[in-house]
Amino acid sequence: MNVFSFGSYYPGDSPLHRMDPRAKLLLGIVFIVVALAARNAAALGAVAVFVAGFYLLSRIPLKYAAKSLAPLLFIVVVASLLNLFVVQGGPVIFEWAFIRISEGGVQSCLTIASRLVLILLGMSLVTMTTMTLDLTEALERLLSPFARFGLPAHELGMILGIALRFLPQFMTELGIIYRAQKSRGAHFNANPFRGGIQSLTALLIPLFTSAFRHAETLSAAMEARCYHGGVGTTRLEPLRLTWRDAVGT
Repeated sequence: MNVFSFGSYYPGDSPLHRMDPRAKLLLGIVFIVVALAARNAAALGAVAVFVAGFYLLSRIPLKYAAKSLAPLLFIVVVASLLNLFVVQGGPVIFEWAFIRISEGGVQSCLTIASRLVLILLGMSLVTMTTMTLDLTEALERLLSPFARFGLPAHELGMILGIALRFLPQFMTELGIIYRAQKSRGAHFNANPFRGGIQSLTALLIPLFTSAFRHAETLSAAMEARCYHGGVGTTRLEPLRLTWRDAVGT
């Protein structure tokens, strides 16, 4: 929890930091499509080289990024295990009762795990090289052409900015709640059959209570400042596409 930084900005002055956030968002979308289309080890290896190259370009330690994804690895594990037991194909490696693991399931499990880790690393690079306000403005500018059809572009950008801003804070509060419950004598067990569900409840209920309290405080602050959306707002440094963005794209 102390190293969780997914969505946090990593200060720097690399070429990737200086790119326009709109170009980085578009590159991120293209990267996700390419990673999802990778079906074999060679394609995934090419994607991994691409991710490693951009981390070198951004001068962000890959070890730092890997540690920041630790709390999100639960998603990778669950998705991989589902493919391990559901996908069948090729010779059977292990079979017991209704559980069957085949060579195709193992291959699918490894492919899904590699693909999800690469996607998380790639998108984490976008958030770590771009400030939250710039990401919010970039998303709003990209969606602004659809505003004439009723799409709330500004509201969607604001939601993204708030989510990225509070995600690390919620992880910090989760650590505080965990230590507070431990100091009160709570015993946490990872086994769901031995009090694991009850332990999880002791953490999630205070966390959701804190989230609702933060949401109420934020809405009251926005109302007190007469916030009315993005109508008439200006920026000190407007976004401008340069040759660097064209080369990077």
